[in-house]
Amino acid sequence: MKNLQRTLDKTDLQILAAMYEDPSLSNKDIAAKVKLAPSSSLERIKRLQSDGIIEGLSMRVNLNSLGGHIQAMISVRLKDHNRATVDNFQMSLLPLPEVMNIFHMGGENDFFVHVTVGDSIHLRDFVFNAITARPEVNHVETALVYEHQVSHTLPNFQ
Repeated sequence: MKNLQRTLDKTDLQILAAMYEDPSLSNKDIAAKVKLAPSSSLERIKRLQSDGIIEGLSMRVNLNSLGGHIQAMISVRLKDHNRATVDNFQMSLLPLPEVMNIFHMGGENDFFVHVTVGDSIHLRDFVFNAITARPEVNHVETALVYEHQVSHTLPNFQ
């Protein structure tokens, strides 16, 4: 059982902040930043992972270099809001190569689907074929993403 409620001490938070800022840091670099022996740092990182606090590491890729010249946020409203419809909608879109993120929302829209495509024709076809054509979809709006920035500062809730 993952302990998502355990109290994190100052050193745990420093380790998380260092890794959040730069996931490519070696354990030795993290240990030096937080003033721990590398063995102690590694033990803490493994505990953070086993407790489910660190859920994984990720990599950012320049999407333009892969041909993803257009990003968009597609807002979607469903006709029906039962659990099966919501889950099926998400699970059917998530494996599609255009889909980067799916946000299940409260409020006017049920989902924001973050996509990347090569050009406007690909975007149009994706919206029509993967989203609008679905019988459970009631409304769709597409907004182009001009720029996307990600913070590398760990949120502080204390």
